[in-house]
Amino acid sequence: MAQNAPVAGSPLSTEEMFEDNAQQAEPHSSTSPRYLIPDVSRSHRQAHEDTTGLSISPSSAMTTKELQDYWHGVKSERTTFKLLFEIPSTRTVEHGLSRYVVYQIVVLKSGSYDSKRVSVERRYSDFERLHLQLLQDFSEELEEVTLPRKRVTGNFAEENIAERREAFKDYLARLYAVRGVRRCALFQDFFTEPELKRAHGCLCGGQYSRALELLLPALDLQEKLAQHCPALTVPTLCAVTVCQRDLDDAAAAFATGQRALPLVRRYGVRKYRCPLLALLVDLGFQLGLPVAALQEELCRVTDAQRGPVSLLSLKELVVQEFT
Repeated sequence: MAQNAPVAGSPLSTEEMFEDNAQQAEPHSSTSPRYLIPDVSRSHRQAHEDTTGLSISPSSAMTTKELQDYWHGVKSERTTFKLLFEIPSTRTVEHGLSRYVVYQIVVLKSGSYDSKRVSVERRYSDFERLHLQLLQDFSEELEEVTLPRKRVTGNFAEENIAERREAFKDYLARLYAVRGVRRCALFQDFFTEPELKRAHGCLCGGQYSRALELLLPALDLQEKLAQHCPALTVPTLCAVTVCQRDLDDAAAAFATGQRALPLVRRYGVRKYRCPLLALLVDLGFQLGLPVAALQEELCRVTDAQRGPVSLLSLKELVVQEFT
């Protein structure tokens, strides 16, 4: 996925849209550690607002709840953390005539105890594919970052596997050190895309328990990797909400939906707002919770929509998003 700088007046990608909105949330210097987002010219931002109609600056039009969510998000986004990558183990897989090594990758927050120790498994060809794709957009930045090479012989010898395991650990750390790389979709997708694809296949097939088993670890990884743009977790949060609802766990679904709603509001993720609010209202009724504020917000947002109003449910939207 190309990460070249957008041409003035051209539509922005989803991630750029979120970051552009986040920049406007509160004035800050270009060197502030709060977002570490590239500066965007005023004319470019204005063109984006003219196209999308999105603005997340605090205003008198916000309800008290929305203002509270907004400032809570601003405060929480001030705290950033670095990530560490560990590869504690490997295993050799034999499948028919194919034989390969898979590496267990653990992503950890640095500086404090990380209770969410989530791991994924990737093989050499996955690393190789990532490297070739990154070179298309970051050839200069990655001039001194090399992919660990395979040997002509002895690739399955224990000492060579151990050596390559350490090399991949260093490789991921060096990729993460490049600001543009760690923010790009390719780097984040390397850790989550295979599991998310399987999860949404399960969701579409009605296998909600299995989908949830795949979605929750992927969500933990996304929250670590997308700290510069938390709205990137919205589709996964909504998918988790749908699975929990269809597993008749209304309380868990309501709680997860409530995690997604402030992000949807704050970053202007319009297409999710009405379907998410509608589902939260239904869940609230089931749980006997007060939903008047959610109903009022749903009516207000629906009335403010321009053009045709989407009638998709949250589940239909989630399925459409990942098809």
